[in-house]
Amino acid sequence: MYSNGYIFRYAAIMVIIAAALLSTAAMLLKPFQERNMAIEKMGGILSSAKIEGVEKEETINKFNEYVTEAIVVDQNGNVVESLTDGSKENGAAFKLNMKEQLYLKSKGEDFELPIYKVKNKGEVIYIFPLLGTGLWGPVWGNIALGNDLNTIVGVTFGHKAETPGLGAEITTDDFTEQFIGKQIFDSNNEFTSVMVVKGGVKILPQNQQIHGVDAISGGTITSNSVNDMLKDVLESYLPYIEKQK
Repeated sequence: MYSNGYIFRYAAIMVIIAAALLSTAAMLLKPFQERNMAIEKMGGILSSAKIEGVEKEETINKFNEYVTEAIVVDQNGNVVESLTDGSKENGAAFKLNMKEQLYLKSKGEDFELPIYKVKNKGEVIYIFPLLGTGLWGPVWGNIALGNDLNTIVGVTFGHKAETPGLGAEITTDDFTEQFIGKQIFDSNNEFTSVMVVKGGVKILPQNQQIHGVDAISGGTITSNSVNDMLKDVLESYLPYIEKQK
């Protein structure tokens, strides 16, 4: 019969060994996890510009091929860094932490944001990364505007923990394809963003329907989150957009 002291020491040693093994595994896996996250991020950027069919192992090369310029802009729309050559996934734009930067914005402090210029089938496309808060966690995405910096070419959205079959539907083609051809400025060149409309675009006046998409049935809170994310983050990019027009 083992004493209580022996059992306690044995259990303590096993816990320490298990913790050491888990810590080592986490350290060894971290580079692979970070690489997969980077590839997923690049894939979202390319998909928003309607560059489809990119295999995972091709993503980094295709990202550097199609992204002609990776830009960092400040809150006044001034270009802080512009990277046109080399491995753009190693540049400041790709490594910029949007959560930190949008937090600085919320505190009234100076902030910076990333922008990607892509050339696809001869068309110049501007891609603006997005970040917001959903029902159960963060939501994010990319919105791609055509050379007029008004008409939407494509969007991608992602989420951490939205409800399957409801809020999680923001990632589906049925939702994202609605955005194509919509515009973020009205006929007077006033910023409108793109509204995610509960009850459907049909309830909007005819002249506003080009600025709206149908909300997700049963996913009201997530739909509102996407709506707010689009408006709030795109407003942050307006100084840059206005300088380019």
